[in-house]
Parts: sequence; structure tokens; C-alpha cells
Amino acid sequence: MKLAVIPGTYDPLTKGHYDIISRAADLFDRVLVAVAASPGKHPIFTLDERIDICKASFRGIENIEVEGFSGLLVSFLREKGAHVLVRGLRSAADFDYEYQLAGMYRDMLPSMEIIYLPASSGCAYISSTLVRDIAFHHGDIGEFVPAGSRDLIRDLLERKRQERAASV
Repeated sequence: MKLAVIPGTYDPLTKGHYDIISRAADLFDRVLVAVAASPGKHPIFTLDERIDICKASFRGIENIEVEGFSGLLVSFLREKGAHVLVRGLRSAADFDYEYQLAGMYRDMLPSMEIIYLPASSGCAYISSTLVRDIAFHHGDIGEFVPAGSRDLIRDLLERKRQERAASV
């Protein structure tokens, strides 16, 4: 049974992420969405909230699992016995960065294969940063996030706005 891991911060998960992950689920027996703690990126959502968002998005898709991790991705891959890493590409700039990462990953875990999936044309411009910005300014994020997690993302962001307002 072939396992593919798709890591990311998913702050929040977007339709672009959903596109890549669901396409990978058509290619592999099992797909593990690995939600990175990524404290250096200062995510707006907690790790548990990001895991919940991902789980809500993929509810009912049997070969997709969601799990959080911290530390090195290659350590997580070793722990899971995974040798396939899937990464999404939106642009040539993404490829340049991913190419550097691939070299480091392959040095650290030579048995790993990396599969790149280009974003579908309707998703290539979507980023988590832009989704957060739209949501924080009370814009409608509905067309940019999976339907299964839309309300959860809105509720979490509204709670964060209220907490921020109360602390000022």
C-alpha cells in the first residue's frame, strides 16, 4: 500500500491545497496530510485548529488522513515509514524554492521520492496569506477555501478578531 505525505502549515487550508491533496488521493492508496506546527511562521491558527480545518475539509474521503507534527519533516517521514512526498507548485518561483528543499530532503532521506503536482488553473493564485487577509477584513473567503471547512474557518477567525479587540 503506497503512502504519500503532503506537508504544509495550512494556515488555513485553501482550495489550492485541497486541489493538490485530492488529486494525490486519486494517485496513491493513502495520503497523509501532515500539518506542520511551524512556530517560526507564526501561524494565526493553532496546530489543533489547523488539524480540525483539514479534517473538516476531507471528511468522508477514506484514503486521506490528517496528522500534526513538529520538528523535521524527514523525521516525521521516517516515523511513518513514508518514502513519497507530494508538493504543490503554483509558479516558477515555487519550483525554485522546492528544488532547493528537494536537495536537502534527499540528502537527509535518500530513499524519498518527491512528486510535484502543478496547481489547477483556477487555484494557482490562491494563497493562505491572501485568504487570511480577506477574512480579517471581513471579506468573503467562500470561493477560496473548501466548502467543508468554510464555516469553521470563519468562526475561528471571528473568535480571534473578538479576542484581539478585547485585548486592546
